[in-house]
Amino acid sequence: MKKSFVLSFETIAILLLVIPSFAQQRPNIVWLVSEDNSKHFLRLYEEGGAAMPHIEALAKNGVVFNHAFSQAPVCSVARSTLISGCYAPRIGAQYHRRSALVPMPEDLRMFPSYLRDVGYYCTNNSKEDYNIEKADDIWNESSNQASYRNRRLGQPFFHVQNFHATHEGQLHFEESAQSTEPTQTDPKTTKPFAYHPDTPMFRYTYARYHDDHTRIDSMIGAFIAQLEDDGIRENTIIFYYGDHGGVLPGSKGYLYERGVHVPLVISVPEKWKDLSPYKAGATADGFVRFIDFGPTVLQLAGAEVPSEMDGEPFLGAGLGKAEVESRNQVFCYADRFDEKYDLVRSIRRGDYKYIRNYQPFTIDGLQNNYRYRMAAYREWRELFKSNSLTGEQAQFFLPRAAEAIYNVTQDPHELDNLADQPEQALRLAELRKSLQDQVKLMPDLSFIPEPIFISEGITDPVQYGQRNKQAIGKLVDIADLSLRPFGEVRKQLKKTLKAKDPLMRYWAIIVCSSFGKTAKPFRKGIAKTALRDEDLLVRLRAAEYLGLYASLPPDLFTEILQKASTEVEAGLILNSMALLHDVRGTTFDFSDIDLNPEWLANKRSNVSRRVAYLTNKL
Repeated sequence: MKKSFVLSFETIAILLLVIPSFAQQRPNIVWLVSEDNSKHFLRLYEEGGAAMPHIEALAKNGVVFNHAFSQAPVCSVARSTLISGCYAPRIGAQYHRRSALVPMPEDLRMFPSYLRDVGYYCTNNSKEDYNIEKADDIWNESSNQASYRNRRLGQPFFHVQNFHATHEGQLHFEESAQSTEPTQTDPKTTKPFAYHPDTPMFRYTYARYHDDHTRIDSMIGAFIAQLEDDGIRENTIIFYYGDHGGVLPGSKGYLYERGVHVPLVISVPEKWKDLSPYKAGATADGFVRFIDFGPTVLQLAGAEVPSEMDGEPFLGAGLGKAEVESRNQVFCYADRFDEKYDLVRSIRRGDYKYIRNYQPFTIDGLQNNYRYRMAAYREWRELFKSNSLTGEQAQFFLPRAAEAIYNVTQDPHELDNLADQPEQALRLAELRKSLQDQVKLMPDLSFIPEPIFISEGITDPVQYGQRNKQAIGKLVDIADLSLRPFGEVRKQLKKTLKAKDPLMRYWAIIVCSSFGKTAKPFRKGIAKTALRDEDLLVRLRAAEYLGLYASLPPDLFTEILQKASTEVEAGLILNSMALLHDVRGTTFDFSDIDLNPEWLANKRSNVSRRVAYLTNKL
């Protein structure tokens, strides 16, 4: 007589745990990341955008997020935000390219480490580009050969696959390419946005960029087919997103929507549908941010989300649709991009976007060597110089307003600043206050000039920020004097220009430059500061004011630059010289400047790039 063989429930449960191939208890998660893509160039989002059938098919079985934001409009800062789940200006990771790597905040690791703790195999193919020191426990594999296929049988995985074909460098072609390198997209069918000149070069550049989107889509389709061939598609949650905004002139590197508003499609298979409050084919209007991506992956994987992260999950067990859909605000940041310095912050709430330009006298179109390798960029500037642009097209090369507010639904390209309209006064005040609170609360380390931050705070940025939180708050208040009428702040500004703290003097002079010629009563004092102040960076800002609005002593910048003690300090000084060159036509004699040869040896360094530009040796 045969004996029956029955396994108890407990035995089955144990077998499922010790033999992973029997069942997978956690979903695989894949990020498909295209470089340099805002949502404005995809047919999925915008009429006339590029057709991307594989992503569109993914959307039919997934969720299209209408409001997904890279909080920085450039690679390294965006990816530092993603991997840490933290605001980059809070942790010192906001500069592209970094002068030095910063450590992760105390008691926090890059989020894939927490996935590995709960059994995930974590792989990245292949771009990292973090401004943060990377520990050894982040990835099982990270290279252009990294693959989830090397995991144990049945082991859940998190895999990042990067696609480079839409990167900015793909548009660094010669002018002759218009006749020698035809595009699949007919340039005659492309229509440049209102802020771009409608020229054959711009139409051709748009067509090339559309073609690049098509190439990316084919690569993504092939990767999804690989998941299906491996028999794991039904176990895998797929994210597709762009790592920040697009690369057509005036997008990448700028806080306009075209620089930070990215496509995001997430497909959750039927097996794991309980992890998403959205049905297949749905659209989501709640705002999701790059600081939220890491926490979301951890939530989907059933791992604990560290409280030290700034973001919050938008998918995963226990999250309701109403809560996610109620989110309607995002904070974004833009600082130095290569050799081009700036300090811009924004808050978007619902349909309205508030942008704070802390150095409004700096033009968007300031020389950045890598940007101007694009023929369309060069043509745009030449058309400006010849007075051949419309007012909307010329904005890129003119000083900006200290603050701007846009209705991005009615004005998607942010061309009509509503800040002076009486009916927007209440909204303007609310958004201004929200941004002030945000930069003070973190606090925002960019209010400390980068050379000082590098020398004082690079080893522990978060604690450095906390120790200087009150001081940073005061600097924010000084910077915001430029938002009030000059007559109202004149006495306070006069006092601050003589403050003992050099950083207070530094920001007071920036405020004077923001007021421009209106600050003429302080011109003599600023001239003395430029010649005699004990702090080199204060002298720099005073010289910058003189160069923009008064007469500049011929050798003043030569003397200031010669006294630079670090490469970062020299880079900041050279940025002001480039600004004067671009907006005032100022020329500088470098024959008597003896810069550290190590700063010039690397032709990609910020110092060597600026010197090459200012000496016409590009």
